[in-house]
Amino acid sequence: MMGRNQTSISEFLLLGLPIQPEQQNLFYALFLAMYLTTLLGNFLIIVLTQLDSHLHTPMYLFLSNLSFSDLCFSSVTMPKLLQNMQNHEPSSIPYADCLTQMYFFLYFSDLESFLLVAMAYDRYVAICFPLHYTAIMSPMLCLSLVALSWVLTTFHAMLHTLLMARLCFCADNVIPHFFCDMSALLKLACSDTRVNELVIFIMGGLILVIPFLLILGSYARIVSSILKVPSSKGICKAFSTCGSHLSVVSLFYGTVIGLYLCPSANSSTLKETVMAMMYTVVTPMLNPFIYSLRNRDMKGALERVICKRQNPFLL
Repeated sequence: MMGRNQTSISEFLLLGLPIQPEQQNLFYALFLAMYLTTLLGNFLIIVLTQLDSHLHTPMYLFLSNLSFSDLCFSSVTMPKLLQNMQNHEPSSIPYADCLTQMYFFLYFSDLESFLLVAMAYDRYVAICFPLHYTAIMSPMLCLSLVALSWVLTTFHAMLHTLLMARLCFCADNVIPHFFCDMSALLKLACSDTRVNELVIFIMGGLILVIPFLLILGSYARIVSSILKVPSSKGICKAFSTCGSHLSVVSLFYGTVIGLYLCPSANSSTLKETVMAMMYTVVTPMLNPFIYSLRNRDMKGALERVICKRQNPFLL
C-alpha cells in the first residue's frame, strides 16, 4: 500500500484487554464461550433459512444476511483477542494486516447498520400496512436493499482504509486495544489527521446517526399503530418484541456513536475497551436470540429440519 512506503513501522503491538494475569484463564473461557455461541447461533439461522421454505420471506432474508454479518463481524476481532489472552502477552500484528482488520471491521459494522434499517422498515410495513405487505416488500425491493447495503459498505470502509494508509507512523506502535481500532490508530499517527477526523464525523453521521433515527422512527410508527388495536395481550407482546429489538439497536448504535462521533476527552482506555466489547462481542451474540431463535417460525423450522433428517419420508 501507499502508506506502507511512508512509515517506518512494520507492525503494531496489541495490548489486548486490561485483565490481571490471574484472571486471564477465566476471561479466556468466558470470551471463548461467547464467541462459540455467536458462531453457533448465527450459523444456525443461516442454515435454517436456507433449508426451510417457510422462511423464504423478506424478514428472514434480512435476518440471514444480518447473521452472516454478525458471524464475520465477531470473527474479525475475536480470534486475535483469544490468541492474545492464551499467550498471556501482547501480540504483534503486521501493518498490512492491521489495515485489513480495520477495513473488514468497518465493513461488517456498517453492513449491520444498514441491515438493521432494512429490518425495521420490513417490520414497519408488515404491521402498519399488512394488506399491502407483499406488494411493497417485493423480491426485487428486498434484493435491492441487501445489494445496496453490501455496495455502500464497501465504499465507506475503503474510504477510511485509504485515508489511514496515507498517514505516517514513525514512533509509538503500541495499540492499547484488542484490535486495530480506527480511533486508536489515529492517536499513534505522527502526521496530520484532521482530514481523517472530518471524514469520520461526516460519514459517521450518514452511516450511523441517520440509520439510527430511521430505526427509531419506524418503531415509533409501529408502536403508534399497535396502540390503536384494542388488545392488551397483543399490545404487551408487541411492546416486548419492540423493546427487545430497540434495546439491542440502542446498545449497538449508542456505543458506536459514543466512541467515534462523541469522544470524551476524559474517557479512559478501559472505558473505551468496555464500550467496544459491547458492540463487537455482546451485540453479535444477542442478535440471533433477540431477532430469530425466540420466535415461533424459527422453532418450527428447526423442528421440521430435525424431523426431516430423522425420517426423510415424513411430509
